[in-house]
Amino acid sequence: MDINKDRSGPRLAEKRVPRLRLGERKNRRTSKMNNLLLKLYVKSQELIAREEGQDLVEYALLVALVALGSITAIGYVTTAIGTVFSKISTSLG
Repeated sequence: MDINKDRSGPRLAEKRVPRLRLGERKNRRTSKMNNLLLKLYVKSQELIAREEGQDLVEYALLVALVALGSITAIGYVTTAIGTVFSKISTSLG
């Protein structure tokens, strides 16, 4: 009996993709996910190591500190100007 023949007649040469078992499919998906996570980790480490971003953060903190100081100083100046105008109005009064 010929191995390539069955009840339906001779088989043509077929290119069949081997089916993966459940465990093999899971391992393949897991390895893809691990590769993706590894790439994400490497990119995040590269971004953390960059120094250009650190300079920008330092400048932003400096600007925020100057703005906070200016807001506080303006509050004191307005109070002082208000008292000066009050004294002027009472003396003219």
